[in-house]
Amino acid sequence: MRPFLLKGHERPITRVKFNREGDLLFTTSMDKSPTCWRSSNGERIGTYKGHNGAVRDIDITYNSERVITASADNSAMLWRADTGEKLYQWHFQSPARAVCFSPGDGLIAVATTKLMGQPSNIYIFEHDMNSDEQSEEPVMVLEGHEGTIVRVVWYPTGEYIISAAEDGTVRKWDAENGEEIARVEAHENIIRDCQFSSDYTMFITSSKDHTAKLWTLHDFELMKTYSVDHPVNSASISPIFSHVLLGGGQEASMVTTTTDRQGKFEAKIFHLVYEEELGRVKGHFGPINTVAFSPDGKMYVSGGEDGYVRLHGFDDEYFDKGKEDTV
Repeated sequence: MRPFLLKGHERPITRVKFNREGDLLFTTSMDKSPTCWRSSNGERIGTYKGHNGAVRDIDITYNSERVITASADNSAMLWRADTGEKLYQWHFQSPARAVCFSPGDGLIAVATTKLMGQPSNIYIFEHDMNSDEQSEEPVMVLEGHEGTIVRVVWYPTGEYIISAAEDGTVRKWDAENGEEIARVEAHENIIRDCQFSSDYTMFITSSKDHTAKLWTLHDFELMKTYSVDHPVNSASISPIFSHVLLGGGQEASMVTTTTDRQGKFEAKIFHLVYEEELGRVKGHFGPINTVAFSPDGKMYVSGGEDGYVRLHGFDDEYFDKGKEDTV
C-alpha cells in the first residue's frame, strides 16, 4: 500500500471526507483553510479561504456543488465546491463544531461547542440550492447534550438526526419536531467520532476510552467492541468487506517524547464480526485524528496531528484477504 502523502495544511488535520462519488477528497485542519484534493492522484485542487479560526468539520452536497464548514471562529460557511467562492456565513455564540447536509440537501445542521456558558446545540437551517442567500434564522434548535457535540448525521430518510458528543452519549432526534427519541450511553469517556456504514444499517463510534463500538442504527443495539491500548479518535466501516478501520494514538500533548511505535500511531484494520486485528499501517508521526474509507472501498485516507493527509490505495493482497474475511 504505497500512499499519496498530501501536504497542504500547516497544522493538525481535523476531518477527512470523500464526496459521494469518491473522486474528490475534502480535508479540514486547525490552520483555517479547508482543502479539496483529487483522490486519484493526490492533486490539490484548491482551498476555501475565509475562516478566521480552526475548521473542525466539513460536508458536501449530493451533487458535489456546495460545501459547508464548521469553524472555531463561531461560524459555519457555505461555499461553491468548484471555485471556492464563499456564498453565505452563519454566526453563533460559540465555535461551530459539526455540520451536515440533509438528504436532498434542503436543510443544514450545525452543532456548536459547549463553551463559556454556551450550550452545545444543533441548529437546523433551510438551504436553498438555487440561491446564494440563505436564512440566518434556524427553523429548529435541538437541545440536551451535556458535552460538546462532535458529529451530527442525518438518517438517509431524513426523518431522524443522530448526534454523538463528548458526554459519551449518542442521541436520536425527530427531525420534524426536534424531540429526543432515543439515547445510549455509548462510552465511558469522550466520543471523538461517529460514522455510518454505507448501507445505513450500522454506525461506529470511537472514543478516548480506547475502544470503537459498532451499533445498529435502528435501535442502538451494541453489536461489537474493538479494543486497543490507546485513545481511538476515529473509525470507519468498509463499504465492501467485513472490515473496520481505527485511527488514534497517544494524546497529542504527550507526543513530543514519544516514538512512532510507542505512541501507537498506526492505522489498524479489524475484522468487523470477529473483532480481531488484521493489520496495521504505519506512517504518521503523531496521533491519527480522522480516518475514512472511500465510497468504493478501494482506498482509505487518514489525517494526523502531524498535519499530513495520507491517501492509501489497497493492493491485490488486501482484496484477496478481504474476500476471505467477508461473511
